[in-house]
Amino acid sequence: MYLCDTQRVIILEAFLYADFMSTPHYHTKTQTIEIDGVNDLIIRSLLDRQQFYDPHGAASRLGICSASWSLFGMLWPSSIHLARALALRPVDAHEKILEIGCGLALASLVAHRRGANITASDRHPKAKLFLHENLELNHLPKLPFRHGQWGDHPTPSLQDTGAELLHKKYDLIVGSDLLYEPDMPLALGRFVNMHAAEKAEVWIVDPNRGYRPAFNRAMQTLGFDLSSDNILNQQENPEHEKYSGRLLIYNRH
Repeated sequence: MYLCDTQRVIILEAFLYADFMSTPHYHTKTQTIEIDGVNDLIIRSLLDRQQFYDPHGAASRLGICSASWSLFGMLWPSSIHLARALALRPVDAHEKILEIGCGLALASLVAHRRGANITASDRHPKAKLFLHENLELNHLPKLPFRHGQWGDHPTPSLQDTGAELLHKKYDLIVGSDLLYEPDMPLALGRFVNMHAAEKAEVWIVDPNRGYRPAFNRAMQTLGFDLSSDNILNQQENPEHEKYSGRLLIYNRH
């Protein structure tokens, strides 16, 4: 419905250099990404999943352990599929969009470049810094960022999050690869419900991690009907594994 066979993403070039925050504790790389429908985007990400830097314990207090600290800074296949979908969505200046669990916020950057009214959100204390850096690399104006975290947890401090907490309602909520633990379906559904407008639409790209049926049930209980379940099977690069997943679209009327 929203994707076509001619759409593609191409990593045009990548090179390594010192971290943009001038710290020797983790390293980054840049990639030039091409997605049909928008100009090329330069994305700075973590060099690999071995990176870690939490000198003041902010990530730890937000529930992020050393093993998962780097995950926000990776460019995941599902985020590329979400970015492709938003590249095709007609822009409505009055529509308020929220990306949850944004990580590097590729989808937000694509929508922002097209003129959509989008806010990026994540729980990671470094996500906002990487977003600002990628906005500057692409000569884009500021993009709102909020701290967003689902599940049971103490209210975090501004010192740890570096950003205000989410509190508004949105017409469209999008996210990718968010259902990766058994407790995620219900917690994520409640979080979406908390920030969804009365008549809201939700897009979730899920790489078949096994928790989709539970999420569908949770969303239905909260009043969201599954209106579209698009299979995403596509070979991105002969050197990489074939991607397999779904673009789930829910509506609440």
